Amino acid sequence: MLIQAHLGFAQLHRLELSKADYDLLSAMMEVQHPGGEVNASQAELRARVGLSKNRTSIAMSHLVDRNVVLRPEGRYRSYFIHPYFAGYASQEEMEEALREATNAIKAGALAAPAPPPAPPAPQRHLAAVPARRSA
Repeated sequence: MLIQAHLGFAQLHRLELSKADYDLLSAMMEVQHPGGEVNASQAELRARVGLSKNRTSIAMSHLVDRNVVLRPEGRYRSYFIHPYFAGYASQEEMEEALREATNAIKAGALAAPAPPPAPPAPQRHLAAVPARRSA
């Protein structure tokens, strides 16, 4: 059994994840290697949680956009769970990984988990306002 850092999980509610996002993340955590590497296709993960192909793709996009899951370039069927949420073989390994991740975030080399950006405010157009008629 892997050791999980509770600090990251305490912040998950701030990331505005859907139930499908949580389900997919749960499936990834179930099959992760120590340090958060996941070698499974979306189809394999989808089968574990019973999501549709489209819903799985959307959920994975949410997890990647919020930096909960990292996708290495050029690697098929390979994902990494962000160090703040990954499982580790020992307390020492977890502490070292969290320290390195925090330093990498401060240096700009690793993105911190974050909620989606707020949508822009709707624009009002003068053309939509009825013109006044003078008498």
